[in-house]
Amino acid sequence: MATFIKIASVTVGAGGAANINFTSIPSTYTDLIIMCSLRSERTTGGTDNIRLEINGSAANRTFRSIGGSGAAAYSETDTTNFIGYLPQDDGTTGWTSNTFTNTSIYIPNYAGSNNKSLSVDTTTENNATTSYADLVASLWSQTNAITSLTLKTGSGSDLTQHSSATLYGIKNS
Repeated sequence: MATFIKIASVTVGAGGAANINFTSIPSTYTDLIIMCSLRSERTTGGTDNIRLEINGSAANRTFRSIGGSGAAAYSETDTTNFIGYLPQDDGTTGWTSNTFTNTSIYIPNYAGSNNKSLSVDTTTENNATTSYADLVASLWSQTNAITSLTLKTGSGSDLTQHSSATLYGIKNS
């Protein structure tokens, strides 16, 4: 049976934060999982999105996602560090105040010497017609062990107060 062990937890304080960092991740687990609840402070444009940098890099990434918006189904393929969509504090796009994206990011064999795969399940909460639900498969084409992870917005806007993320190590015992 797998055992989840909390490595670190971060909650964004007043004024927001540019990112959430997990550093010095030990290699003593078999897998990692990040559970997060996030919102963007972006105030213009369409939806914002979540990005995940691995070991300080956004490079060597590909993803494939399938999802729905409440109005249509879609799929995407790209070479970015995309993880999912974020509600934002933009009064013109209809995002419900104080709602957050709920996301889990699973990273198996993060300390191994092969390329790293990620699987993501994310839902952008909203009390309106438009809300996103996505399943994302991502690949980091690097063989280095993962020692740090950074969550940030795709727009460069801050993560809003009360955004949070918890990193767990998984041991098979």
